[in-house]
Amino acid sequence: MRRTLIVGNWKMNGDRAALAELGGIATAAAACPAIDVAICPPATLIAAATGSGIAIGGQDCHAAARGAHTGCLSAGMLVEAGAALCIVGHSERRCDQHETDADVRAKAIAAMAAGMIAIVCVGETEAERDAGDAVAVVAAQIDGSVPDDATPDALVVAYEPVWAIGTGRVPSIADVAEMHGAIRTRLSAKLGAAAAGGVRILYGGSMNGANAAALLAVADVDGGLVGGASLTAAAFVPIIEAAQAVG
Repeated sequence: MRRTLIVGNWKMNGDRAALAELGGIATAAAACPAIDVAICPPATLIAAATGSGIAIGGQDCHAAARGAHTGCLSAGMLVEAGAALCIVGHSERRCDQHETDADVRAKAIAAMAAGMIAIVCVGETEAERDAGDAVAVVAAQIDGSVPDDATPDALVVAYEPVWAIGTGRVPSIADVAEMHGAIRTRLSAKLGAAAAGGVRILYGGSMNGANAAALLAVADVDGGLVGGASLTAAAFVPIIEAAQAVG
């Protein structure tokens, strides 16, 4: 059985005062023992957020363990700060920092080698979906971004329709079901059916308290990668509670 995982990505939001929100989130997580909950705050807050009662992760890492990479953080540095998981290949980094599948794969390998769970993000743009290429685009990203020897205890895949992130737009339930099923099939071809069957696939595109239950009830949706709705306990807790209700 794959345990449901709800991950909050704070992106470039939050300061030390924002860590007060973790108390309410941790209380809700403790009341929903069947659900795994994590928050990925800005790197400056990782150390301060540890000990909050929920798992803490990073939003990115460098592929190298050390070196002349000004402004970057290695996976080992994140672990030392208290991170247990790390997002790699988020669409905003693929777009803004021009990260390729090869870049994402190298970062995932580094995160896993450091002992973290790598959350590998994949997803299509609006133009790619409108052209009928969504499944092919995501399949190619999986082939290029997911390490060949990834195991279910070290890999999570997050599907984020790029056009739905932060826009309030959400794909139809049928669209989500089709894509998550396609991702599972592609993972099976790459990792083997046994391994792929244990990999959790998160939905990441404007999930909130109002739509979480419907999205989490879809086959092969094993949780959510939540952006804006994870910044406050008031907005994030209903998603956790929806996940618990769906089971």
